[in-house]
Amino acid sequence: MLRKIGRLFVIKTRFEAFVIIYALALGATSRGAAYLQEYPGWGGQLLFLATTGAVFLAGAKILDCLKYEKAERVREAAESVEG
Repeated sequence: MLRKIGRLFVIKTRFEAFVIIYALALGATSRGAAYLQEYPGWGGQLLFLATTGAVFLAGAKILDCLKYEKAERVREAAESVEG
């Protein structure tokens, strides 16, 4: 039962990854807007840039991991056919 629940938290497709990245971006921009109000000027702008930049880094990592996991599944399938 725990395994079934755990599978809900695994990103399996690119569509799921893009939905999660979109949600991260929404949260980051709202947090960045709060920073702009709280810290006017350069400080708020740099914090806004940091929050949105983190989403770009996380999104790239998520997409790279999906590509790596797909390549691993293909490799394992090829090994099981040969062996």
